[in-house]
Order: sequence, then structure tokens, then C-alpha cells
Amino acid sequence: MVRGTATREFTPHDSPLPPPTAPVTPPRQTHAPEPREFPWTTYGYDLARTHVAWGFRLRPPFRRLWRTWIGGQIEFPPAVAYGRVFVAQLQGRFVALDAATGRIAWARRFPARCAAASPAVWHGVVYEPYIPAPCDYGPRNRPSFLVAMNARTGRILWRYWAGSSESSPLLVNGIVYFGAWDRNVYALDVRTRALRWRFTTDAEIDSSPAYAGGTIYIGTNGGRVYALDALTGRQRWVFGDGREYFYATPTLAYGRVYIGNTDGTLYALGARTGDVLWVQRVGTYVYTSAAAWGGMVYVGSYDGSFNAYDAATGGLRWHFDAPAAVHGAPVVMDGLVYFSTCAYCGSRGSRYAKRGPRNTYALDARTGRLVWTAPGVGTYSPIVADGRRVYLLGRAQVFGLRPISRTAGAQRASNTVLQSPRSLAESRLRPPSNTVLLGGPSLGDRKATRSGGPSRTDDERRETIRLSGAVRRASRGRSPIGRFGNGSADRP
Repeated sequence: MVRGTATREFTPHDSPLPPPTAPVTPPRQTHAPEPREFPWTTYGYDLARTHVAWGFRLRPPFRRLWRTWIGGQIEFPPAVAYGRVFVAQLQGRFVALDAATGRIAWARRFPARCAAASPAVWHGVVYEPYIPAPCDYGPRNRPSFLVAMNARTGRILWRYWAGSSESSPLLVNGIVYFGAWDRNVYALDVRTRALRWRFTTDAEIDSSPAYAGGTIYIGTNGGRVYALDALTGRQRWVFGDGREYFYATPTLAYGRVYIGNTDGTLYALGARTGDVLWVQRVGTYVYTSAAAWGGMVYVGSYDGSFNAYDAATGGLRWHFDAPAAVHGAPVVMDGLVYFSTCAYCGSRGSRYAKRGPRNTYALDARTGRLVWTAPGVGTYSPIVADGRRVYLLGRAQVFGLRPISRTAGAQRASNTVLQSPRSLAESRLRPPSNTVLLGGPSLGDRKATRSGGPSRTDDERRETIRLSGAVRRASRGRSPIGRFGNGSADRP
């Protein structure tokens, strides 16, 4: 592994990049922006794919508002805009949910097509790419399309036929960027539907583009990462030392490109030069994109490792041992980092993949301390959100959640519901001893406390995902029960 330094291509106070609806080159900001009107319009939250919900103040415990079955797997997170949650189901169904009620506002089905990417929303239009069936591995030589739908009605506005794509589209000033199986990166003007440029890479592209400083960054299955001029498509640099696929989407922060390779390695490249600044071995497979926040980079692996690395040097800051593989990208919101576990991801691979329950977790992003868990709910991506609600993602359903306390002070007071290891054992809850905090006391040595938050009725308690500080075990072979709503687990 290669250790890095903060003296080379590192900008410690790099500000969040603008949302898709903002100008490409805004004035530099020195603080995180407030939640925008269109809260989660693209994969990774922003153009740089940082996977950080900047400015949102939403923390557990949560009350369940609604639950909606989608009827198929949700591999990539929805987009949220105009009071709706836009969900692309793997088996070709696209659904727009009312964000307040969870009711289906409209739905579209694309026969013989599959969706393995997040939608993007821009100026009242939703964009989603499709690949040909079968969904587990479709024919690589068959073309498919990017579809544009009216966000309010679901009416199909147009389709652009190109290479089949599982690349989450990126909208920058009216240009949509996406990669495809035919090895090309496309830049399409959505107002005229004219192709601005097309760049041919070395191999199939499953990764998604990220944007910063007038440059598009994307990985390929040939083990390369490309930096392309966003206006012309001209290659600025290429990094080509990945041993396996760069399936993950690049994360751009601190003047660097953070990207995981499926061989289990996380790379930090210079955004300006493409030089290797540090390399860290994460685990057996890395399919998840990284999240970048607070001077750290967060990423998971199929062996159950979930790690936080120093963004400057690559040094391991803390490690969390999850009970199953981590496939989807983590999300940082209000000081917590969320991720989900996948029961069977990688089970047919040549290297070890940890099999266990599918859950969703929230850890203290600075220390790795386990703060909250949703047992039995998860698989791929953990959450998206807007200014009022959190949308928890199961394998085939979406939950609308709201924090119990509305003010930040009362919210944090009600969140301290940690228990001691002894009381956890008595209640059949596992203590959070699977976190290793480097350079500080072990979590098992800390005294757990319980604070007196605002009192709640029994009905509210039953509809609350508690901040348990532990993982609930399944009892005698039964599925773990989610601590919210009517308590039903996320079924396949």
C-alpha cells in the first residue's frame, strides 16, 4: 500500500460543489450550503458525488410515516425533487412516490429492460438509462436508451438510443453525461437532444461520471480512470493501474479523486494530474463508491469491512466490522454515516464475501461508534433525504421516516439511548464491540448512558426506529424485526 501526504494535491477546505441546478463555476464557499429546494436530484447528492447531504439536520430516532412496496429490487438510490421520490426498480419499472404519503403518483414500465442506475432530475424532467434483459447479465452488443420523463406526469418526452447504460446520469448546465457498455462516454444536450461529444475508452463502463472544475471523471472495467474536458471531451489524463474493474463511481473532494477497484483497493488520485497519491487495501471486493466528509473517506467491502481513511494520507482512522457484505455507497448526513449490508452479494465470487443479515446502520462519522440500526431492512443503498424526511431503502420497498424531535437540541437529547454491554446481553442485543477506533479508547471501555428525552406514547414507540446502539439478533432462525411502523421486516 502507498501512504500519502497532505502537501501534494490536497485542498483541506475544499467546499461542496454546486447542485445540478446551479451555475457550473459559482463563487467559492467556505461553509456547507443550506439544503436546496430540489434536495436530492442526482446519485451521490451533488455533482462531485460526495454522498454527503450537506446542511440536512435529520437524526434518529425516527417515526415511520409510510411504507411502499416497489415490486422489485432497488439497487441504486432514488432521486428526490418536487415533493416526490423517483425510484428505478431493477426489473424495468419506474415509480414516482408522493414524498409525504408514499402513494404512487405515477409509474412506467419498460418491458425487456432493466435499470441499474439512479435517476437524475433537472428542470422538471427525470432521466433514467436502461439496459436489456436479462437483468443479471444482459447482451453487451445490444443498444438501449436513456429516457426523459416529465417529473409531474411521467409522460415520456423522448428516448436517446445509444450503448446500453448502467451509469447514473449527471446533469451539468443542460448537458447529461453517462457511460455505456459500448465503451463510450456520452455528452448529450438535453434541450436539443444533440450529441455534444462522445469519447471512446478502453473497456465497458459500469461506473458513473462525476464533475469538478470543468472536468468529467469516470472509471472503466478495464481498470482505468479517465479525466475528460466537460465541454469538448478531450482527454486530460488517464490512470491505468487498476488490476480489476473500476465499477465504483469516483468521489471528488479535497482536490482528489477517490475510487475503489473491485480487487478490494481504494485509490486516491490527484484530480489535476491523475497521479497516485495513496492506495489502501480495504477488503476482498470494493463495489461501493466512497463518501468524503470531515477530512475522511468512507468505503465498504464484501468481507464486511467498513472503514474510514484519512483523506490526506490514507491512514486508517477507524474500522467497523459489519455482519455481511457492503455493496452500496454510504451516505453522510448530520454527522452520521449510513450504510447497508447485503446478505448474498459476492457469494459466487472467487474471493471471500461475508454472508449475514441485511441491515442498515448509522455510525458516528468521526469515531465509528454504532449509533442506530434498522434490522432486516437494507441490501444496497441506505437512505436519501430532503429537508423534512428520510427515505430508508429496503431491498424492494421504500420507507418514509421523520425524526421524533423537530429541534436540534431536543433531537440530540432524545438520541442518547445507549446501553451497557451487560444490559445489552440481557436484552439479547449485541454490544457494538465490532468498531475499532484507532488512536483512542475502545468502544467497550466507554460507559453507556441513557438520557431523558421527551416522553412518547406507546404507539409512537412502536413506530420508532430506536437509536439502540446495537444490532438486534434474529431469534431462533426467524428474520430480524425492524423497529418501526408495524415492525415488519424487509422481505425479499
